[in-house]
Amino acid sequence: MLMGSWPQYGGSLLSPPETGAVARVGTSTPTHGSPMPIAEEDGPATLSFQATQCAICGPGIPAKELYPANFGVDDITPARFSARRLPDRVHYRMVRCLSCGLVRSDPVLDEATLAHLYAESTFDYEAETANLKATYGRYLAKLRAFSNHQDSLLEIGCGDGFFLEQALTQGYSKVRGVEPSEAAIRDASPAIRDQIMCDVMRPGLFADGEFDAVCLFQVFDHVPHPEVVLDACRAALRPGGLILCLNHNVESVSSHIMQERSPIIDIEHTYLYGPATMRRIFEAGGFKVLKQGHVNNTYSVGYITHLVPMPARVKGMALGTLRRSRLGGLTVPVPLGNLYLIASRS
Repeated sequence: MLMGSWPQYGGSLLSPPETGAVARVGTSTPTHGSPMPIAEEDGPATLSFQATQCAICGPGIPAKELYPANFGVDDITPARFSARRLPDRVHYRMVRCLSCGLVRSDPVLDEATLAHLYAESTFDYEAETANLKATYGRYLAKLRAFSNHQDSLLEIGCGDGFFLEQALTQGYSKVRGVEPSEAAIRDASPAIRDQIMCDVMRPGLFADGEFDAVCLFQVFDHVPHPEVVLDACRAALRPGGLILCLNHNVESVSSHIMQERSPIIDIEHTYLYGPATMRRIFEAGGFKVLKQGHVNNTYSVGYITHLVPMPARVKGMALGTLRRSRLGGLTVPVPLGNLYLIASRS
């Protein structure tokens, strides 16, 4: 891979990414007993990073640096890994594969640290769940058009289960969810909470062929090993079962215009896909792509303002004003630069 700039901690430069590369930081022990990296002035400790590779082409393919890393130790907190937080333009070093064009972060925090950050993350977007239900429900209806056999559904990264409730209203009799955030599961409706497993999607988590449909909404960008997740999804689907994936589009007009200022250039995202790379990775994972397209989201004016890049002081004033007015709650359909894919287990 092509080497570029690396994050600095206390004036020391991280080495180019080798698995297990470390920075001098400290650790503390939070409630759940797993080590949590924090800045520490006295004494060395470690914060581990691991190199990534193109999830389509594999190791050894050169990559071009798009943006250098711009974060520090103090940025590594559960709040920064909580869904739909206020965009802050903090990100890893971003590169693009010179063979297939897949964009990725490189290097990224080690998996143990990431697992802790997501477990401790919070669910703070209740105000938008009705709009998300409307958006995701439209694309679930598109999936259902491809098969009459749709009784059981699994959602990966289900938050508080709001979409599982939407799936029940569309006729599914069995729904299950996987979610790493303990706080999100605590916020789930009692009617759905017992159907959510506090975990990450991995092989063997569910029985082979257990589900007719698997859904991932704004999750696929986050996973450090997408090929492993796709293998697990394929195994959990019955033969001919369907998968629906909706996530950011790194090739969208808004992404090209805003470039590094785009909210999708974010420390939570390990990989960023365009239509071509989405198709390639799903086909490589044993799926037949049935339909792809651009997403029309339903969002409130307040949430759209939340995403727009502007000075923090100005944004804070604008959001405060919108929260006190009816305008902030108005909903509008808007193409925010997302894409969706529906595929069948081949």
